Parts: sequence; structure tokens; C-alpha cells
Amino acid sequence: MKTVSEIPSRNGSDKATPYQKKTLFASTVGYALDGMDIMLLGFCLSMIMTSFNLTGTEAGVLNTITLLGAVLGGIIFGILADKYGRVRVFSWTILIFSVFTGLCAIAPNYETFALFRFLSGLGLGGEFGIGMTLVSESWPKHKRSRATSIVALGFQGGIILATLTVNYIGDAWGWRAVFAVGVLPAIFVAWTRKGLAEPEIWQNLKDNNKNKISVGKLFETPRTTLTTIGLTIACAVQNFGFYGLMVWMPTMIATELKLPFKNTTFWAISTTLGMSLGIIVFGWLCDKLGRRPSYIIFLLVSALSIWIYFHQKDMTILIIFGAAIGFFVNGMMGGYGALLAEHYPTDARSSAENIIFNVGRGIAGLAQILIGYLATQYSISYALALLSAAYLLSAFAFVFLIPETKGKALQ
Repeated sequence: MKTVSEIPSRNGSDKATPYQKKTLFASTVGYALDGMDIMLLGFCLSMIMTSFNLTGTEAGVLNTITLLGAVLGGIIFGILADKYGRVRVFSWTILIFSVFTGLCAIAPNYETFALFRFLSGLGLGGEFGIGMTLVSESWPKHKRSRATSIVALGFQGGIILATLTVNYIGDAWGWRAVFAVGVLPAIFVAWTRKGLAEPEIWQNLKDNNKNKISVGKLFETPRTTLTTIGLTIACAVQNFGFYGLMVWMPTMIATELKLPFKNTTFWAISTTLGMSLGIIVFGWLCDKLGRRPSYIIFLLVSALSIWIYFHQKDMTILIIFGAAIGFFVNGMMGGYGALLAEHYPTDARSSAENIIFNVGRGIAGLAQILIGYLATQYSISYALALLSAAYLLSAFAFVFLIPETKGKALQ
């Protein structure tokens, strides 16, 4: 382990240090593995249903229980990372979701498989916020949002990895072989523990014996409480929009438009490319224009474009403009790492990143029930068009609850 004096200080230099590059690489790979793990379940769900003879409801429980594990894991490991260190706990989270994903390959029945998914979810929930904290504390303030946007881009890479794994391994050897591959990220833990030191700002906190559990600082003053509420709303809407789009849109294409599955694939590629470009552009925009104006612009455009988009019936339009929808709807992921980090002190930063984002993810998961209900009562396109209201709610949160933090030095 490197000493504090060997860890590069945060500064305003335009040239990234080797340490900054390492934190960025580790966090991006970590989030890619996170995305891969989540998507493996979705891509293999039909095979798992056949293997265990599951109903649609039982299959849905597997997604829900993974999400519940992620929410709980996010809270627990976010707090532990403030106490015991970012790199150490980051390694724990990857090890946990890798091992239990691998164990899914030998699950003898549905109940055991569900238990392993819940336990893997614990690690999945903890990884995101800790990786974002690690990068936020290591990179200079004028590049902070761009750096965390690259981490967010890792999830899109994870989707590609999951697709390749299922297409080449799943088709040849079945879903159990796919989940067996999921244990390989555990190897990455060894590199992480050997190649990374803790950020200087956290190490200084530890040296002064101030690395305590400080969850209360999320609600320390009325101003901080309002900020925490606003950020939770924003994270809930972000996750609600992403999962609403990626989970329900293919179903709408197949059921309401009565189009073949290959059209869903074309739409997914177009939308994912748009999301990736949006993440990069949004991170740059946040550093140049500021956090609040960037979010407000993207949220308002998302609200308007979603309302128009989900009233379209022509598949060519849906595919082409899927990239534009993805650009705005998921491009905002490029700013959350820096945004959350800048509102809280070092002894509560990882807790804030993980608790706020994962509580938002939990709310978004429950909100999917609303889409399902409205889709049953009316139509999927009607339900998805109502996502517009959620984006307007998030825009109001940025206007009235969330202060600007562009250029802010971390406390």
C-alpha cells in the first residue's frame, strides 16, 4: 500500500496523473462488470424460466429481489466505505457480486437461485457509489464531471459484454455457463487491491481519526435535508426513466406494434449508442456550463421528447429517434457521480453517493409497477408517455432544491 506522500494530490493540472488514470480505469471497469451482471439475468431470464418451470410472476421476483439486494448493499457498503476506505470496500463489493453470480450457475432450484441473486445484489448496489466517490475525490474539480461520465459509460460496456456472453456462451452451453463466467470479475479484485491506494482526502481523514460513520450529515441542516430530498428525486427519476425505457419499450414494439424481434434489436442498438454519446456530452457540459443548467436543459428536453416519441407508431422513426431519446434520457448519468460528491463532506460522501442513488433506484423499481398497471388499463405507449411528468418533477427539484456546485472544492 502506498503512503500518503506517494499519492498524487488533487490539482488543477490538465494532465491526468497515473493515479487518477488508475482510479478512472478501476471504477469504469467496476461499473461495466456491474452492468454486465445485471443484464445477464435479463438476457437469460427466458432460459431460466424454462429450466425451473417458472411463472411470469416468479421470474419477475428475481429482478425485484436483485434490486432489493442492491438497495440494501448500497446503503451498507456506502457507509462502510466512509469508515474503512474506498478501495478496500470497493474490492469487497466486486468480490461479493462475482462470487454469488458464479454460484447461480450451480443453483439446484429456484429458491437457491433467488437467494444467490439477492446476495449478488448486495455487491452490485455497493459498487456504483464507491467507484464514483473514488474518482470524484481523485480528479480535479474542473474535470470532475467528465471523469465520472466515463465511469457511467462503463455500464453501457457492460451491456455489450452481457450480450456477447449470452450470444456465444449461452447459445452453446446454456444459462448456467453464462453465470459461471460471472465469477471471473473476482480476479479484478486482486489488481484493485494491489494497484490502488486510498484517495489523499480520505487518507488524511483517517490519519486524523475522523473516518467515522456520518450518515446524519445527509440531514444535518434544513438546507442539506432539502438537497438530499432533491437529489433522491433526481436519482429516482433517472432510474425510472432508464428502466422504463429499456424494459418496456421492447415489449411495446413486440405487442402493440406487432413487429418482429429483430426490430427490437435495431432499436436497442440505436438507443444504447445515443445513451453513450449523451453521457460523454453531458459530462463535458456539466463542467463547462454548470450542474443545474445542464440537468434542467436535459430534463425539459426529455419531458417533451418522450411525450412526442411514445405517440409514434412508425418503426423507422422509433429506431432513428431512439438514439435522440437515449441521448437525453440516459445522458444525465454522466453527471451524477460528481453532483452527489460535491454536496457532502468526505466522511459522508460515499454514504451519500450510495444511499441517495440506491434509494432512488428502489423507488424507481417500485414505480415500474405503475407502468405495468397503466399498460394493463390503457396501453404501454400511454404509460410510457407519462414518464414526461416524472422528468418535469426532477427539473423542479433542480430549480428549487438542489444548489449549484460547479467548481466547488471537496470538503
